[in-house]
Amino acid sequence: MKSARTGLHWASMGESTFVLGIWFLYGVHRILGHWPFRLCLYPVVLTQWALRPALRRASLQYLQRLEQATGALGRAPSWRDTLRHMRLFAETLLDKLLAVAGRYPLQRVQTQGREPLYRASHSGQGGLIVVAHMGCLELCRAMAEQGKTLRLHVLVHTRHATEFNRILKRLNPSNEVHLLEVTEISPATALLLSEKVGQGEYVVIAGDRVPVLASQTVSIDFLGHPAPLPVGPYVLASLLKCPLYFLGCIHQGAGYAVQFELLAQQVLLPRATRQQAMAHYASLYVQAVTAQLVRSPYDWFNFFPFWEQTHDTPPSRARDL
Repeated sequence: MKSARTGLHWASMGESTFVLGIWFLYGVHRILGHWPFRLCLYPVVLTQWALRPALRRASLQYLQRLEQATGALGRAPSWRDTLRHMRLFAETLLDKLLAVAGRYPLQRVQTQGREPLYRASHSGQGGLIVVAHMGCLELCRAMAEQGKTLRLHVLVHTRHATEFNRILKRLNPSNEVHLLEVTEISPATALLLSEKVGQGEYVVIAGDRVPVLASQTVSIDFLGHPAPLPVGPYVLASLLKCPLYFLGCIHQGAGYAVQFELLAQQVLLPRATRQQAMAHYASLYVQAVTAQLVRSPYDWFNFFPFWEQTHDTPPSRARDL
């Protein structure tokens, strides 16, 4: 992983969940069970933690800023907290696979605020859901799929979308979630998504990572420091003329808590105050994310210098993470 100051974009880090690795982890758990999986996983986590100082630095920076801004940890974080942080991420990967395969016990998942979203969907009103890289959002997909309540179209910014679609289908042939690889929202993409929203379906997009080739960001205070955030979710919601929701997922007890929150019934971006309006919606998003992280500090899975993202550098070969 390289700092944004070196001219590299976060997308150039590469993916930590390669196809073979995904199948290996899933196979260990399916054949040997949870505890053997953990025994196999922990040495891997410890090795990665020890060999990747950039990862440790990014984790510690986040934890320090969270503590300074919110007091969520109740003490100054140390390097041991970064190991705990990475371990939770690794365990969450297994839950992602189990959720996609329909093998995660959904009774362990508590949801709040989903009823208005479901009612809107049933009435033919779709929307845009902005998420963050936290918790296990695949559980939300699994619940929507099981209840046939929501049809989701997830926008991703890496070229791994096609391969991951294949994994989803192999793990669960009835999967109703579609990953759409995009580097920018073209008129054709916007038209396609508009049709989906008009059919009561939902577009899911991350609001915490600046996409490749993004043309604009807004600087928002996040944990006491200015952070560049993409404006894509708010521009797209404005174009689609649809409600804007936040969806968060964090660990809670032996399972997860899923929170739906309406950020705006309609996103308006007046020409004269466009920048301020985009910053306003991004601030609402940051407030929702922060509230989740106060409840579960280790659920933030952006292991790169988050406050130093760039938006104008295409991905290159991964060198660190």
